[in-house]
Amino acid sequence: MFVDRVRIRVTGGAGGNGCCSFRREKYVPRGGPDGGDGGHGGDVYFVADPDVTSLMKLRYHAHWTGERGGHGRGANRHGKTGAETVIPVPVGTLVRDLESETVRCDLAEPGQRFCAAHGGRGGKGNARFTTSTRRAPRFAERGEPGEDAQYLLELKLIAEVGLVGLPNAGKSTLLARITAAQPKIADYPFTTITPNLGVAELEGFRALTIADIPGIIEGAAEGKGLGHDFLRHIERTKVLLYVIDAGDEEPGETLGMLERELEEHSPVFAGRPRIIALNKVDITENQPEAERLSQVWNDTFPISAVSGEGVPALLERVWAVAERLRREEQERPAESEIADYTYEAPYTIEREDEGFRIEGRSVLRAVSMTDFENEEAVVHLQHKLRRMGLFKALKRMGAKPGQSIYIGDTELEYRPE
Repeated sequence: MFVDRVRIRVTGGAGGNGCCSFRREKYVPRGGPDGGDGGHGGDVYFVADPDVTSLMKLRYHAHWTGERGGHGRGANRHGKTGAETVIPVPVGTLVRDLESETVRCDLAEPGQRFCAAHGGRGGKGNARFTTSTRRAPRFAERGEPGEDAQYLLELKLIAEVGLVGLPNAGKSTLLARITAAQPKIADYPFTTITPNLGVAELEGFRALTIADIPGIIEGAAEGKGLGHDFLRHIERTKVLLYVIDAGDEEPGETLGMLERELEEHSPVFAGRPRIIALNKVDITENQPEAERLSQVWNDTFPISAVSGEGVPALLERVWAVAERLRREEQERPAESEIADYTYEAPYTIEREDEGFRIEGRSVLRAVSMTDFENEEAVVHLQHKLRRMGLFKALKRMGAKPGQSIYIGDTELEYRPE
């Protein structure tokens, strides 16, 4: 089964808890705190793997979780960092945010990686909270939960040439003729129901990667037929190879319809170089019309995908166009990788019902790593929030004693300083 769109949820590994421990050793009075830190949680990565050809595995494994970090222990022993989790995806996978559908990463090169979810930070042990005035802290931090995110993975095949045509125009036969691919071939429409990929080898150790998609019918851009689901697979191609049946009653209208459907699906096809193959010239009745159209249309080649007639000349022309585009891409100056810096406030405060909602990574992290069953840990959280200026900000917004303060899933009570 060929699967090219899946929804997936990834969760980074949770950080390990810090340890609250005191050194207990014979003849060593007042050993002091020696609780170690928890290990960081493991990150989750998408990795482009050339050996993976479909997203089918992710369809049945839709939630991936990173490895948790080890807990800290006494004698200042720190927890183990969680190993990273690697999710192999096909080369050409587009990673989109599920809610906004914005593109987060395009895994177009083998081995390319994208961190889908960061692991949580490990909690600090009580040895880290020792100060000149707090000699024996009896609390430690909990591990931070891992980042949670949902993505839409969309596969777009990596090919230089895309075959476009009506059902039964001979695209699969042509692909089988020039490559080692073995697409299904029959004398009924929509024989091809999944995209096929093949590599055509030319003399001089040259090669062309060619993609064949299911036949396009009028209205494909609106969802009719099978082409709409797979048109995305030729969006990356450098050259469009239109395969037209030389025995078509109105070949001009057929070509115009195919071009319209592609442009309606995506504007990227508007300026894409095109080459036309008039197929089935092995049928005697089709030869006169094929010869006439080859004189009228530019870059048009009469061919027979069955016998191979005219195919070598067609491949040489496709190679020349694709090679020219490759060189233009190499000569094009690289875009600057310097990102624009945008300031992000450490937290935001919004009124909500009878209280206030606080958002911000640093505040959420401080609350999630606090053990609220330990009074000293709660006091430490108050000091940390005070240093952030949170209490002064709430006072300026008119917060009253006893009002609820919501931070993540935690509800606190506001008490002015």
